[in-house]
Amino acid sequence: MSAYLSREPISVDALIAQAATPECGGTCLFLGTVRNGPAESGVAAIEYTAYDDMAEAELQRIVADARERWPGARIALRHRLGRVAVGEPSIAIVAAAPHRAQAFEACRYVIEEVKHRLPVWKKELRADGTEVWVDPSGHATAGPPVRSLYA
Repeated sequence: MSAYLSREPISVDALIAQAATPECGGTCLFLGTVRNGPAESGVAAIEYTAYDDMAEAELQRIVADARERWPGARIALRHRLGRVAVGEPSIAIVAAAPHRAQAFEACRYVIEEVKHRLPVWKKELRADGTEVWVDPSGHATAGPPVRSLYA
């Protein structure tokens, strides 16, 4: 599909291999997994939707920004689209850097920027068969926007 988006399960091993290099002594892995949420919600899965080209371009910018901030760092990232069941990763980020502090900082920067900038929307698929679109903070919303999140 693309460098950063996938409709297939995420391979953590492949991402670690992509970021690994002998010059990097610290590697940080972040997995964002689908959670059931509060007992009243009964989430069975989340369906992620995006304008693929727009999302891919924004992920490229986020990774480039991280590489500029931490020049020795190597970043590998995948974000799932489509249906992702409870317990499965919806995003994985691997940041490798010469030192552990840089790896942690770069990894945290990438996930925070993804949460803030990425035009991906999610619909909670509930165990009772209902579906609810939620915004990045987890609050119910009418659905994905008709236009870009940047407008």
